[in-house]
Amino acid sequence: MIWEGCNRLQEFAPAVFVSSAALISGTFSLTGSCMSLVSIPANPVPDGAVSGTITTPDGVSLRYARFAPPPGRKGTVCVFTGRGEQIEKYFETVRDLQDRGFAVATLDWRGQGGSARGLSDARKGYVRDFADFEIDVEAFYRQVVLPDCPPPYFALAHSMGGAVMLRVAHAGRRWFDRIVLSAPMIDLPGRTTSWPLRMLLRAMRYAGMGGNYVPGGNDVLVGEAPFVDNPLTSDPVRYARNAAILAEDPSVGIASPTVAWADTAFRTMHGFRATHYPSQIRQPILMLAAGADTIVSTPAIEEFAYHLRGSSHLVIPGSRHEILQEQNRYRAQFWAAFDAFVPGSAVK
Repeated sequence: MIWEGCNRLQEFAPAVFVSSAALISGTFSLTGSCMSLVSIPANPVPDGAVSGTITTPDGVSLRYARFAPPPGRKGTVCVFTGRGEQIEKYFETVRDLQDRGFAVATLDWRGQGGSARGLSDARKGYVRDFADFEIDVEAFYRQVVLPDCPPPYFALAHSMGGAVMLRVAHAGRRWFDRIVLSAPMIDLPGRTTSWPLRMLLRAMRYAGMGGNYVPGGNDVLVGEAPFVDNPLTSDPVRYARNAAILAEDPSVGIASPTVAWADTAFRTMHGFRATHYPSQIRQPILMLAAGADTIVSTPAIEEFAYHLRGSSHLVIPGSRHEILQEQNRYRAQFWAAFDAFVPGSAVK
């Protein structure tokens, strides 16, 4: 069915029309928490936190946070989240990295978390073009990482964040010595980013429907749905913790993707299919895929990794999409691979 790809997109987010002029303008507005970090008993802010906002060259306000390293620092790991996520969801990951001797820096992408939104309805997952996320990365690197974080620099990116980092690497920007990708968004299961659906999304966008939810979308926040049968993690405690963040401050969450987001996401994933795309990347990359992933395509990750030069990949059997939010037995495999790949990584 032509809607299958859109149905897959709903798993990223367990009809109001916006004018074409508003969507093209790229105007973003702040909503909810901007500089402050949400702290709850089950998910306190890690030690050494500094948070604030930066402004991109195209005028978008982004929330960031950086976390000091322990004594004997070994560099900085920059964490790039997936669609619908926020800085707070990765507090546990921050502590894991601090335990390995690293400083950590992270940001909320434009359109989610505590960063500015591109639509008046702040729950809608919207971006004009994935190239805009590359602007976010460069602004974050130049305004936060370079002046305030100890080198060398490494990147750890999940899902949509992984897709953005592949675009950055493909463009030849060697801002990070090594990149680790968790379940990167190379393609959707069953190659549902097909030509008919891509053309449909393009037509809807040209018709001024870019700000609409994708067909079947809704305003339920990502991670707010019941735990049973969720496609993200098999760990009920971590799932409840992440839901509690949204309960404390719903403004840091977003709901289903819009037509505009899906259009540019599908075009990005279609670009990854080109046989020459991975071979043109000159960057050490470790790709970790989830064996029970129903959000992104594990076979597509394996195929892409096969054509990367000087890089490696690992499939973690049984893990669902969010490996770092999974049970400890899956997370342990992730961190073992990370420690073997990133120089200087060692748990205290």
